[in-house]
Formats: sequence, C-alpha cells, structure tokens
Amino acid sequence: MKSVDLEQTAIGECNCSICTKKGILHLPVSREHMQILSGADALATYTFGTGTAKHTFCRHCGIYPFYNPRTDPENYSVNARCLDDFDPATMGPRRLFDGQHWEQAFAAGGREWEAQP
Repeated sequence: MKSVDLEQTAIGECNCSICTKKGILHLPVSREHMQILSGADALATYTFGTGTAKHTFCRHCGIYPFYNPRTDPENYSVNARCLDDFDPATMGPRRLFDGQHWEQAFAAGGREWEAQP
C-alpha cells in the first residue's frame, strides 16, 4: 500500500458475520493509493450475494488483507490488522457500520459510518 495518513484515517468496524468472525478493522484506501508490491499471484477473490464486493485472501495461509467493499467497489478496505507494526489502540477514532442490516444502513447514509462514542 502506498502512503496513507493513519493519523487522519478512521478505522471502521462492521457488525456483519464476515467482519466480526474475521476480526476485520477496515482502513479505507482509495484506488490510487493501493498497490500490490509482491505476491499478487498468491491472492484469490471470493464473492457472494450481489457479487459487488470482492473479498481477497491468500491462497496459502487464508489471511484476509483487503477487499473492494459493496458500499464503494471502486476503492479498497484494507484489514488494518494485516499491517506491520499495527497497534489498534493508537489508531484514530473508530466508526461503526451496521452490516447486519446492510440495506437499511446504506440507505440511511451508510457511506458515512457512524462515529462510535
């Protein structure tokens, strides 16, 4: 990934079954800031439901480093837990998306995740 200002980027959490089971902390990254430096041939993509979201994982170890979210399929959500030297306690404010009720949450402005108290 190219340079992203982690001090200015809010980490998102989603309560859908995939995100909660995998413990994903979402770091939004625009297409122009995302670059695979090596290992692209080891990545596989999984889709379900509408097929809009593209979930990427390693074919060898199963780690889930990033995906193209259904809410913003032209960009990426990087799993912050996959970043080297990541400390979730030092990241900026967290935001919550109600993925259990995806359609209603998105219709109510789901692109702007609600700030957690």
